[in-house]
Amino acid sequence: MAVYMIVDVDVKDPSAYQRYQAEVPALISRHGGECLVRGGNYEVLEGDWKPNRLLLFQFPDKESVQAFFSDPEYQPLKEIRHSVAETDIVLVEGL
Repeated sequence: MAVYMIVDVDVKDPSAYQRYQAEVPALISRHGGECLVRGGNYEVLEGDWKPNRLLLFQFPDKESVQAFFSDPEYQPLKEIRHSVAETDIVLVEGL
């Protein structure tokens, strides 16, 4: 069953974040993930959610997402993200 990873990221240091942006897409792809939404205009229809920069990824299953998150090549990149951005990540199962 496909799963979707919804990411809201607030980058505090764009220049330090460049390496993360450059290297992560290949890792996501390696684990079967595909970016469906990256940034772009959005409109909050209800509620008071104020996302910063939204990203939406589709993966074949939860195991693929876990493999991406635990990939040894991702660990130093995740440290970069943690040091220069505030991020909320949600995983949701598709139909």
